Amino acid sequence: MNIISESVHKGNGKLKVMVKDTIDIQGLKTIAGSRALLDVEPAQDDAEVVKNILKADCEIIAKTNLHELAFGITGINHAFGTPINPKYPELIPGGSSSGSAAAIAAKQADFTLGTDTGGSIRMPAACCGVFGLKPTFGRVSRKGVYPPSSSLDCVGPFANSVEMIEKAMQIIDPSFKPAECTSAPKLAVLDVKADDVIWNCIHQALQKANLQTTSEKVEHFDAAYDAGMQIINYENWQAFGELTKTGLIGPDVNNRLLKAAETTLEQVKQAEVVKQQLTQELDALLEKYDALILPTLPQIPPKVAEAENTVAFLNLTALVRPFNLSRHPAISVPLETSEGLPVGLQIVSKHQNDEKLCAIVKFCVDAMQ
Repeated sequence: MNIISESVHKGNGKLKVMVKDTIDIQGLKTIAGSRALLDVEPAQDDAEVVKNILKADCEIIAKTNLHELAFGITGINHAFGTPINPKYPELIPGGSSSGSAAAIAAKQADFTLGTDTGGSIRMPAACCGVFGLKPTFGRVSRKGVYPPSSSLDCVGPFANSVEMIEKAMQIIDPSFKPAECTSAPKLAVLDVKADDVIWNCIHQALQKANLQTTSEKVEHFDAAYDAGMQIINYENWQAFGELTKTGLIGPDVNNRLLKAAETTLEQVKQAEVVKQQLTQELDALLEKYDALILPTLPQIPPKVAEAENTVAFLNLTALVRPFNLSRHPAISVPLETSEGLPVGLQIVSKHQNDEKLCAIVKFCVDAMQ
């Protein structure tokens, strides 16, 4: 089930939009895919991004379902239904912004909004075979987004083309001005662990596009994956811990929250050190290169039937979460293996360089055609 409430705002605009149900729409409850929030009061105001969408005379036609409390990567939600992955029905839609990605794959909207704390836009984009952008941290307003406080979370768009990602960004971030990339960008491929089937698909795409790349290693990349989890756990326990007393949270998320309660401030402080180290390392690389390339996911997404245990698949976010920690803009570009399975190509650029990132992606996608 992709959509959880329809016919929200009716405007005269041409673009049809859906927003993840962690984003406030005045008069509707924001329940974040959880029974534990069914009794909350309806939102008193629209989130800032919703105001911008309505100002642009778009039509918000639905709110979308998600992995409960946006604290999961499979997109499986037993309370309100798991969105079907339209292009790859046996595979997970990915989380947490599962409904937003699935709705785009099913062409039910022109663009949708998700949120990304540890890969929650890029991962479902890769699973569902669509484009998904995590902007630079703080670039898009989180005012009116649940939970109210996060040091990692970003609001960003899904779409079926880079051009529509750019249109969405112009709407939700009025400072966004599309850029051009007229010559081949200087690209570094990050040396990270991923299955051969993933790397083969990416290398074939780069060869087809005749894009020259250099291989680079990031020393603190693996440590950043763990550090990001410490911060997510600590902040999610602060945000959602009280809800574990309701008995209404699904077992997978409830167990993860109770485990998250054990995260200490000392662990968070250590994570902040890793964050600084990783950010400096990536910033230095991005002085040498226009963008960094790596897979979005280290493997083909698992089948829904095999993915009930979120914890067993947490390594699926190994290649996306570090960029939440470093706060760089990152986009997932849909590729497909020769067997017709989804692969995400992740492209990353400098802080506040979201426009250039989209321009580079357009150049690469055009060259891959």
